[in-house]
Amino acid sequence: MRVGNVIRKYRKDKNLTQEEMAKRLGVTAPAVNKWENGYSLPDISLLSPIARLLNISIDTLLSHEKELSDAEANRLVEEANKKLKTEPLDEVFQWIKQCLVEYPNCNYLILWMARIFDSHRQMTGLPDGEKYDAYILDCYKRALESDDQGMRNAAAESLYYFYMNREQYEQAGQCLTCFSQENPERKRRQAMIYSKTGRQEDAYKMFEELLYAGYQNLNMTLRDIYMLAMKENERNKAHMLVDKIQKLARLFEFGEYHEISPALELAVLEKNEAETLYIMERMLANLESICAFTKSSLYSHMEFKVIDAEYLIEVREDLMKGFRDEETYAYLKGNQQWRDLVG
Repeated sequence: MRVGNVIRKYRKDKNLTQEEMAKRLGVTAPAVNKWENGYSLPDISLLSPIARLLNISIDTLLSHEKELSDAEANRLVEEANKKLKTEPLDEVFQWIKQCLVEYPNCNYLILWMARIFDSHRQMTGLPDGEKYDAYILDCYKRALESDDQGMRNAAAESLYYFYMNREQYEQAGQCLTCFSQENPERKRRQAMIYSKTGRQEDAYKMFEELLYAGYQNLNMTLRDIYMLAMKENERNKAHMLVDKIQKLARLFEFGEYHEISPALELAVLEKNEAETLYIMERMLANLESICAFTKSSLYSHMEFKVIDAEYLIEVREDLMKGFRDEETYAYLKGNQQWRDLVG
């Protein structure tokens, strides 16, 4: 419970009006109103008189809680968001500061109060918005000291964009050390810095590497889901996933071979002779496109190993060996087109 709420609760318990309380403390009624609504805190010299008047301890008055609950923190953040839409920015800023004075150890509250305030002032484009920079920056840095890794990452992300928006690219780059090397967001944000600092080729290369890795990850994930669907005998879902895998290869320009081949397993499982032979023929006819991505403009700044004719010959031989497997393709034994293809 915030100080203002404590004052309001115990004032009402004592059946005192704001005017009566103000008179006894030697302050104005509007001052008491501001305390209770969270716009200001009582002067430190008034803490003891207020506590005595309300028959509570100073600890109770200051609501010295060890931790602020997630629900209470979220409620305060939501309240701040509502205030930003209806009240003057500077008044909301003072209210937020008072909240953080009351809960100086709640990194979640510190971070999100700073985030929503920072976001709001940027969207509104106030001419004097930069006067809040120092305080917001301090909030982000305080949250960065959290023991929670997720909180540190969120604070580092906020700091990164804070510096990027002010073209302070060196400081933005320092924020990236908070993220693991395996985190693709670290690489993407580094590429953004390169794009802003004249290193266009490096930026292109990093973005393309992310695109390439993104395809591999999505492709493997779709195939894993496909395997689950097959295990559960969800044939319609398996067909849908094969279609997604094929379209993914087309979208990322991986070549017709990769667009065709994913459908072969289902055709075999369903013993569909016409579909099986159609896929086999197209795979063989489009074998050279197996590395088409190396020539795609999507990956033009990446370096790939040159694929020679010998490699393609080996792949073709392996395919033909597989296509000749009479156990797998037993349903094609009487098909002359298959015998001609593998013969």
